[in-house]
Amino acid sequence: MMPDVKIKNSRELEFAVFCIENVAAKLGVNAERVYQAFAEKSDILNGYIVPEYEILHTQSREYIVDDLLDVMKERGVEV
Repeated sequence: MMPDVKIKNSRELEFAVFCIENVAAKLGVNAERVYQAFAEKSDILNGYIVPEYEILHTQSREYIVDDLLDVMKERGVEV
């Protein structure tokens, strides 16, 4: 598990929003539910997405979404 890291700049913020919106679209749910799952029900936002920004943002949208769905499954996070 990665240490909690806070969003430092607009690029990371935009990427976090991108992740949340695209996972929500893939699951067919409201983006607010995905945000709650990533930030309130788990540490996926500050413990995975933000610390891994430099690597993740270079990947395709499909890879990122599938990776985040895998992380959710591994951590037992549901929306």
